[in-house]
Amino acid sequence: MDKKKSFLVILSETRFLHILLSIILGFVVGAFFLVIMGLSVGDAYGRLLSSVTSVKGFSYVVVYAIPYIVTGLSVAFSFKTGVFNIGAEGQFVMGSMAAAVVGILLGDLPKFVLIPLCFLVAMAAGALWGVVVALLKTKRGINEVLSMIMFNWIAFYLSNFIAGIPAIHSDGTAEATKNISANASTLLSKDFISQYKLCPTANWGILVAIVLTVVVWLIIDKTTLGYRLKAVGFNKSAAEYGGINVNRSILTALAISGALAGLGGALQLMGMGSRISVFSSQEGFGFAGIVVALMGCSNPFGVLAAGLFYGALIYGGSKLNLVGAPTQLVNVIVGTVVLFIAISVVFERIKYIQPRGRRKTASLQDGKEESK
Repeated sequence: MDKKKSFLVILSETRFLHILLSIILGFVVGAFFLVIMGLSVGDAYGRLLSSVTSVKGFSYVVVYAIPYIVTGLSVAFSFKTGVFNIGAEGQFVMGSMAAAVVGILLGDLPKFVLIPLCFLVAMAAGALWGVVVALLKTKRGINEVLSMIMFNWIAFYLSNFIAGIPAIHSDGTAEATKNISANASTLLSKDFISQYKLCPTANWGILVAIVLTVVVWLIIDKTTLGYRLKAVGFNKSAAEYGGINVNRSILTALAISGALAGLGGALQLMGMGSRISVFSSQEGFGFAGIVVALMGCSNPFGVLAAGLFYGALIYGGSKLNLVGAPTQLVNVIVGTVVLFIAISVVFERIKYIQPRGRRKTASLQDGKEESK
């Protein structure tokens, strides 16, 4: 038997190579559009790289990446259990608004009480938003994707309504909430930021994101709960036959996934936003989480790396106009990456395709083995 594997077969069996190839192709397509517009590919990509490699630039990357990592973990967790959580956007919004309300109304509480309280309330709001959809699916058979899309819009308008309540609304003319209390902020001290030349919004939310990455990995790979949830994701009928309560597993998965997305909203608010504006459109943090989960192969540590990469693209892309390149180029690159990741199933079928001569040889060998 031939032990050697062709490059195409290796590609078909290695998910990481799919992702890496998709990212490379994304940059190739971006370069193609730069050439069409008569712009220098070297200048544009050079600026993209230089803007994220300085100390201050990388601190911006980390700050930008925090919500993407956490929403990516949210979506990846649901992916592992066979549920497509397209509702992370609404869960993110509800979590951020819940944290804002607590951070405004209970702002006099000490920091060591107020910050955990904001986190817990945000997680509860996100989990509730996920559980309602799970109940509609398990009790009424309503498709979760349709429900989540509707709940994203409900969260959108509910957030705008809460932002307009007099006790929450800004005292000035801004169409936004009041700023949360300084006791609810996760920003690093000004002296620390100045000493290490970090960006003004540098905060310790990345530590929370790293802890969540480890916790999600432990739950998925090292606990019986994770085993049950993955079993449901692989095959619901087989899991049910094996004695696993499928409906309860779906409820648990969407509750945990929603809690993660809600906490992502709180981290964004408490570390960078400080207040919530009245939305004119959906911000897209939850939808970006889908991209990050795909790039990270739904592996928690892969999601952490993918979130940092996505944050680098978003921040670095905002500096492209300094060399005359459109900032929308990043959207082209990301969209292309997602497209190639989505069609990577083609590569997974390659191993079943063999050259004609090899197929004949394989069939003869199989016949000899059967005759023995």
